[in-house]
Amino acid sequence: MFHLRFVYLMMIIFFVSLNLRPSITSIGPLLDIIQMDLGMGGVTASLLTALPVFCMGLFAILAIKLNSLLGMEKSLLIAMALIVVATFLRIFVLNSFLLFATALLSGIGIGIAGPIITGFIKKYFPNNLGFMGVYSVSMVIGAAVASSLSVPLYQRMNESWQHALSFWSILGIPAVLLLIPLLTKVEKRTDTLPMSDIFVKNKRVTLFMSLFGCMAAIFYSLTAWLAPIVQSMGFSYSQSGLILTLFTVIQIPVSFLIPLLVSKTGNRKIWLLCCSISEIIGILILLLHFSPWVATVFLGIGAGGLFPLALLLPIQEAKNSEQTVSWSAMMQFGGYLIGALGPAFIGLTVDVFDNFIPALVGLLIIIGVMIFTIFKIGNHEQVIE
Repeated sequence: MFHLRFVYLMMIIFFVSLNLRPSITSIGPLLDIIQMDLGMGGVTASLLTALPVFCMGLFAILAIKLNSLLGMEKSLLIAMALIVVATFLRIFVLNSFLLFATALLSGIGIGIAGPIITGFIKKYFPNNLGFMGVYSVSMVIGAAVASSLSVPLYQRMNESWQHALSFWSILGIPAVLLLIPLLTKVEKRTDTLPMSDIFVKNKRVTLFMSLFGCMAAIFYSLTAWLAPIVQSMGFSYSQSGLILTLFTVIQIPVSFLIPLLVSKTGNRKIWLLCCSISEIIGILILLLHFSPWVATVFLGIGAGGLFPLALLLPIQEAKNSEQTVSWSAMMQFGGYLIGALGPAFIGLTVDVFDNFIPALVGLLIIIGVMIFTIFKIGNHEQVIE
């Protein structure tokens, strides 16, 4: 019986996490087609990916209130329902306004689900934080699968990008069905920290937010600009696409293994530093115009490890699942808003200097700030009362 419940809860974590990126990453490969069909300009089209990321930060704070009022199981169900409905409605999109509406709805759902799922792990697996690896690796798999299969789906579905985008709503159905049985056993909790207390009294959460923001800024900058950077080095469009795929694929095993290693060794600082140094090496290789394939390996290891490690911080230090939700929500609120500025910063420097060198130097500075924050956070598992 214990093993069945263990597998059941693990499946919830897997399927919820699997749905946190496909509604975003499925758009990228079809963006040119969508632009032509709806007559959107480049800036407008870029908002289709920027808006959900912005919402992931902005609506993360809604998770605190929702968790307090309804409990995390009902909150997760609402978040999944929003993602499923928003993604499915893309089958009916005939103009850019409706497409933006679906991006907004899915972004709200993702923003709520992110902090709640960390509280869920803290609640059901308080002594097995290696399950954060299931969360992070599932999310990477969802992102990679949606990104790589969107074009084949478009070709199979009579060249309808609407059908190709809405197809990914199918991933949310198992998550919704698995969550429903938990609703009958939910205890309502109201001991979530007020947001004013989190901001004013808890300096740890501010540090977590800084770390998460630096990590997200680097990740989204690389996701958006790694292929153009590689193309500027003389590589073809197809080669740069393969390099971007390598960047994503490397993150899958790393996202799973790093949390397990931290869970076993208890030394999170050394792994945070190792992943940060890995990113520094990758960017230096790009700056020196050495092999972008080797650079991508280091960048993928760094990105794949930093994300789950950042998510682990509030889980390790919060005293209960409710506090975990609050801390995670505030960390992701500030972190994603900062992270959304990363790609814009790269674009601005490229427009001004007409090359990627200042942008890459800027990323090195951000990593330096992140390393400083890591030392400030330290390795101890401090619990703030």
